[in-house]
Amino acid sequence: MAVVAFVVFLLLYLTPGDPAAILAGDAATVDDIRRIREKLGLDQPFVIRFGEWVWALLRGDLGTSIFTNLPVTHLIAQRIEPTVALTVCTLLVAVLVAVPLGVIAAAKAGTWIDRSVMGFTVLGFSLPVFVLAYILIMVFSIELDWLPVQGYRPISEGLWEWLRHLILPSIALGTVYMALIARITRASMLDVLAQDYIRTAQAKGLAPGAVLVGHALKNAAVPIVTIIGIGIALLIGGAIVTETVFAIPGIGRLTVDAILRRDYPIIQGVILIFSGAYVLINLAVDLSYMFFDPRIRY
Repeated sequence: MAVVAFVVFLLLYLTPGDPAAILAGDAATVDDIRRIREKLGLDQPFVIRFGEWVWALLRGDLGTSIFTNLPVTHLIAQRIEPTVALTVCTLLVAVLVAVPLGVIAAAKAGTWIDRSVMGFTVLGFSLPVFVLAYILIMVFSIELDWLPVQGYRPISEGLWEWLRHLILPSIALGTVYMALIARITRASMLDVLAQDYIRTAQAKGLAPGAVLVGHALKNAAVPIVTIIGIGIALLIGGAIVTETVFAIPGIGRLTVDAILRRDYPIIQGVILIFSGAYVLINLAVDLSYMFFDPRIRY
């Protein structure tokens, strides 16, 4: 997190563009821009600005937005619900679909089922999120008029309305993630299915489903759980694009607006929040290995 904080601040410091000039407007003079830079502290050297920012971070202060003059923590708190809802729904859809697909493809290796699943994964991983999003909007929102084109409804307005506005974004964002998990699941399952203890379980007369789920899938779970944790980065990056396409007022939209306006405190705060979430999720994934493979405890 310390490295992330330093790199983010350095990159934004070196990025072309002056938020003071954007804030001052097109008719501003050089003196107007200079006064705004002095007021915002943008005229200070890099070391001083970075030191003040880190000191504020240590006190739990992510800073204040240059344009809205509101605390960054307040702005993030306002936008976090749609992003969390989208991410959780996408994660559930991807895992619940991709893991069974990978297991079935491994169990039917070499058949048309296996080739169909692998063809889907190649297509899903190759198709950009925004392209798939516009295809889904065109088919299910414009042509069939089944689901809304854009927007978000909080769960307090009704479970169905909440779900209706998340179905298309979750599918668009989750397809890439789904393809990745399905491929890793198939590869891991094929390795496990070739082991001697699997043949022993089959020779004992256990049902194919019991062998696949009770023996093979549990032993193949470590690589699958690893890729699920790593894939969270795909969800974080894809959420920004997805929220922009579907006009979801989440943290992704907040980030895009902040980048366009060079609102550095918001950009820095959002990246730190995302990085912290990613670190904690990967820590949870590492700890979960002990459940799937008790040997790791030793």
